[in-house]
Amino acid sequence: MKFASIRLIAGDIKTMVGFYEMVTLQSAEWLAPVFAEIVTPSATLAIGGMETVSLFKEGSAEAAANRTAIIEFMVDDVDAEYIRLKNNVDLVHAPKLMPWGNRSVQFRDPEGTLVALFMPFTDPAKKRFASR
Repeated sequence: MKFASIRLIAGDIKTMVGFYEMVTLQSAEWLAPVFAEIVTPSATLAIGGMETVSLFKEGSAEAAANRTAIIEFMVDDVDAEYIRLKNNVDLVHAPKLMPWGNRSVQFRDPEGTLVALFMPFTDPAKKRFASR
């Protein structure tokens, strides 16, 4: 099995895609007017408009309702990314060291999902991510 992507359902897909293009510095691939992907070297973030929910089962997903997931991006310098983004995001916390050894900053996307940018900081964390 190969993990392929995380998909968000967006009430305003253009705003969400623009936000993640700003965060990742990657251009989205629009595969349909209601579906785009931001492909990074390690994973894909797919974003579908509310119209796509009916393709699965009506009511099976809801925009702006997530309070359980955190979308995480590993970066080279979390402090530099914080400086680049802090005036354009809804900040949850500034960069700080987490108990598992990552230095992390968190903010919310336009529809409320938590987004974390992190870098392995301690030696055990660096070792853990060396092969990823």
